[in-house]
Amino acid sequence: MNYHQYYPVDVVNGPGTRCTLFVAGCVHECAGCYNKSTWRLNSGQPFTQALEAQIIADLQDTLIPRQGISLSGGDPLHPQNVPDILRLVKRIRAECPDKDIWVWTGYVLADITPEQQQVVDLINVLVDGKFVQDLKDPALIWRGSSNQVIHRLR
Repeated sequence: MNYHQYYPVDVVNGPGTRCTLFVAGCVHECAGCYNKSTWRLNSGQPFTQALEAQIIADLQDTLIPRQGISLSGGDPLHPQNVPDILRLVKRIRAECPDKDIWVWTGYVLADITPEQQQVVDLINVLVDGKFVQDLKDPALIWRGSSNQVIHRLR
């Protein structure tokens, strides 16, 4: 898996103070997407075990307490990203059980694959659905268009 940006301290992409990871790879290519640079799977830089360890350390940091992590992109549930995302969320659940995990995806919950479901089973919140330019609403919180749904899973 590749990623474009990691923010160890973020207050924009989800509730509270969090870590945020923007991964590479998105098949949806939504018109009006604000993050087109993340669409290609081979863009960005490799997601390494060192970065994974840094994410865990940041989530465990007591000087700047984080509520959790936000995973966005690109699309964390892109089939080629799922193995690494699954490993990451399993590790967060094991080592940072008090942290919440939010995932944004263009896939719709009702249509995800069994592999994607393994990730969904471990997260707290899934924001699903493609961004639709005609349904864009700046008043919405945590989503860009009104077709997108916030699923509180835990």
